[in-house]
Amino acid sequence: MANSNLQFKTNFAVSSKIEPFYKGGKVQISKDEKYVFCTCGSRVNVLEIRTGKTIHSLEHDDQEDITSFALSCDDELLVTASKALLLKQWDWKQAKCTRSWKAIHTIPVASMTFDTTSTLLATGGCDATIKVWDVVKQYCTHNLKGSSGVVHLVQFHPDISRLQLFSSSLDCSIRLWDLRSSQCICVLQSHYSAVTSLSFSRDGDTMVSSGRDKICTVWDLKSQQAKRTVPVYEAVEGVVLLPEKTDLSEIGVKSKNELFVTAGSKGVLRVWEASTARCVYTQTLPSTLTPSSEDEDDDNPRGLMYLFYLPASSRLATVTAEHNILFYQLPSLTTQQQFVGYNDEVLDVKFLGKDDSHIVVATNSCQLKVFQLLTNSCQILYGHTDTVLTLDVFKKGSLFASCAKDRSVRVWQMDSDSGQVRCVAQGSSHTNAVGSISCSRMKASFVVTGSQDCTVKVWDLPAAFPGKEIHQLVPRTTEKAHDKDVNSVAVSPNDKLLASGSQDRTAKLWSLSGDGQLGLLGVFRGHRRGIWSVYFSPVDQVLATSSADGTIKLWSLQDFSCLKTFEGHDASVLKVIFVSRGTQLLSSGADGLVKLWTIKTNECVKTLDAHQDKVWGLHGSRKDDRMVTGSADSNITVWMDVSEVELAEEQAKQEDQILKHQELSNLLHEKKYLKALGLAISLDQPHTVLTVVKAIRQTEDSSELLEKTLLKLRVDQKESLLRYCVVWNTNARNCLDAQAVLQVLLKHLPPEELLQYQGARTHLEGLIPYTERHMERIGRLLQASMFLNYMWQKMRVVGSSSGMEQDEEMDTTPLTQTKPLFFIDKEKEDDSRDERGDQCDNDDSGQEEEPYSWIKNENEPFEVSASMKASSKNRRKANGKCSQELESEESSEEEEMEDHHAVQPIKHVRISPPTQCLTLS
Repeated sequence: MANSNLQFKTNFAVSSKIEPFYKGGKVQISKDEKYVFCTCGSRVNVLEIRTGKTIHSLEHDDQEDITSFALSCDDELLVTASKALLLKQWDWKQAKCTRSWKAIHTIPVASMTFDTTSTLLATGGCDATIKVWDVVKQYCTHNLKGSSGVVHLVQFHPDISRLQLFSSSLDCSIRLWDLRSSQCICVLQSHYSAVTSLSFSRDGDTMVSSGRDKICTVWDLKSQQAKRTVPVYEAVEGVVLLPEKTDLSEIGVKSKNELFVTAGSKGVLRVWEASTARCVYTQTLPSTLTPSSEDEDDDNPRGLMYLFYLPASSRLATVTAEHNILFYQLPSLTTQQQFVGYNDEVLDVKFLGKDDSHIVVATNSCQLKVFQLLTNSCQILYGHTDTVLTLDVFKKGSLFASCAKDRSVRVWQMDSDSGQVRCVAQGSSHTNAVGSISCSRMKASFVVTGSQDCTVKVWDLPAAFPGKEIHQLVPRTTEKAHDKDVNSVAVSPNDKLLASGSQDRTAKLWSLSGDGQLGLLGVFRGHRRGIWSVYFSPVDQVLATSSADGTIKLWSLQDFSCLKTFEGHDASVLKVIFVSRGTQLLSSGADGLVKLWTIKTNECVKTLDAHQDKVWGLHGSRKDDRMVTGSADSNITVWMDVSEVELAEEQAKQEDQILKHQELSNLLHEKKYLKALGLAISLDQPHTVLTVVKAIRQTEDSSELLEKTLLKLRVDQKESLLRYCVVWNTNARNCLDAQAVLQVLLKHLPPEELLQYQGARTHLEGLIPYTERHMERIGRLLQASMFLNYMWQKMRVVGSSSGMEQDEEMDTTPLTQTKPLFFIDKEKEDDSRDERGDQCDNDDSGQEEEPYSWIKNENEPFEVSASMKASSKNRRKANGKCSQELESEESSEEEEMEDHHAVQPIKHVRISPPTQCLTLS
């Protein structure tokens, strides 16, 4: 069955990844035009344009979402703002935070920008204020008030000598601020909806503004008046004023007057002549697309959200509503590069092209994406009108087929020279979604599809696809194959057999005769749930199936018996393929795992924790030992078979980590805390170090032991400990441990020594806001504890005497009592009974007794006798109003309960600080 000398695969390592790097929000391109900065939830990702790889990912310690960021004009500084109202300054090239400070804004920052000298930073807040910061001298220089609502746009005039700042907020006007006088010197009003972008001429005297009110306005900044209003008939998100005398004759623009480019809801670039308000060029869409109507503008997924002009490379860059970033080369406006920021759920993925240099991906959309693995540049294919469900590739790798929920099948061809892909054939004959497809293996002569209409169809292909016309496919045969959805079809290596797997829990084997008819050869029965995948062995008469019952089965094509069953997945097995010349299997499941199986030994030799969600896509390269997986977690991973040497090195590292953790556990058990702390720091794992600190603080004389241990550490270990404290302090559960360590460091180390630590200033600045937050929380808890005082003052007993009915004022004096609240002393029972018994005789006199005369001194600890229940009982019996006898068997129990509640509310109760205990003796 297998060649015994064949080298089995034993492990796979990640070769490359295509993962989400942009999910909406701000995008900025560096001045040198080498990097793209974009938000992705709580991170700012830095994408290298040349390779398409994310080289840095900057995230706040508190993992709060980034609300805005700005890159300085010299590409040196990056400042981010989060929902926690913190501003952080980054050395982004080293991915290190160099400084953090409070934003002063009362609610999050909505917009940010640097001036051309990279020294002034403006932040526009949701609190309708604008702050200007000197990032060199590190202080706030201006606090500009007067905007209406959220300040969503701030931009400095490019001529810094003018010291002017432009802003826009919810009132749809543009405010011009003079930074010398800190006053708004002009309000430019022209728009009736949000102003989205500003663009300046090189001399700084002309500005173009765009808005969602479907107009652009050309402004004369000398006179501060609108020169011309240009109706553009779409909501405009970005505008760029092109340099004077820009030659666009290649795209048919003859005019060289003042030109500007707009990008908006229609999803196309348009060039306008400012002097005549005339559109002189409109970008053409792919042939399969048509411009959206005005009613669809607001929700158009192809709409453009940002527009940038890159003068060094003479390019334009746009960002689409689908989170794609495109680069266009001027003057031809041809697409040069495209990056996909977010893929959504990946439903299938296959290697494509010469030497498998590309991959084609079906995501949860009607588009196909073709990625070049070297640069991650993507080509988006339009044609299907509903979600594409699956793919398959012909032997040569330049031709592939797709099927979708729109009930159609399409064939695509990649140009071997340019790498461009176009649709060459399409067919539509199914009556329901087409969920499976398989291409012929010998040569590109036919495709087979399986559908939710329970049928299987065979489609013949022409020998060639000349011209640009799309060939219409007609099925040569249709067969009612199963009783339920057909989930998978596969063509045998010799093109003579067809296998189908269905939701009806069966797989079937069919003959593909020369006349185009399908003949049923046999049925494979044994799975307990629906079958997701079928696959032929490349060398043996064996079929592999995977099912929702969590198993993989191998079947004989001769007698249709089950040869082997593989169990190991905890959920549905969605895909299975043969590797290593048919001697091993790769499977992917809904549990997010990819498993490698050796058929001869019937065992799983490797489990890859590949993804966080269902792994729908699994494909092996025809050229080398790579495989690619695609998952519902939006990630695409290319894997490479690693050698035994690499595997041994990885295992050695893991074993070393295990030994160190075991040694750490032993040291903690032996209470050798100094060695344990040093070992934990060497692992560079903040959580492990925190475990040691917690262990020290749980001992007797913990403060002294912690101080003694920390002071014996080396300087580099203390540096690491200070860095860890910043991380711990962000979590309320660990803040006490962080503060205990900080107390030792700040108490015993002189400031000069502390400031010599690497990043000490940044660490200390990062500690301040969270420490203040923890103190505020403790203050609120202390304030809330006053409620206990209130409860003591207001407690009343049902049926109490009239002398207790009037409310008494609550004592709100400061909580200075430092002694325990109560001591219940049973030894004073008799004295208390006698004292309280005499007081009951005077109830009818009308004179109000001195409240709680049994409290000797307010400044002494309260002594409440346990016999108070008895004394109160005596007082009740002496009082005429309370002298009724209880004659039931439950009288004694009820008396005890009533007497317990007869104690009158206590005046002037002192509540001890949280450090004191309530002692009952």
